[in-house]
Amino acid sequence: MPNWGAGIGKGIAAGLAVIGAGIGIGRIGAGACEATARQPEMGGRIFVNMILTAALVEGVALFGVVVGFLMAG
Repeated sequence: MPNWGAGIGKGIAAGLAVIGAGIGIGRIGAGACEATARQPEMGGRIFVNMILTAALVEGVALFGVVVGFLMAG
């Protein structure tokens, strides 16, 4: 039990990475909805850009979780 604080810190770090990504993806979706409401004819291009950006943000979250698991093991 000497390293229980390190384990908690690793879990918190991985959790914060995922929470940050979730907030970012939510903001991306909100911005895409607002942009589509303003210019409905650009909906297809906005959707593609939203998906690409969300995938990049999700990749960062995945790296955060992987680093958390590597630190734990």
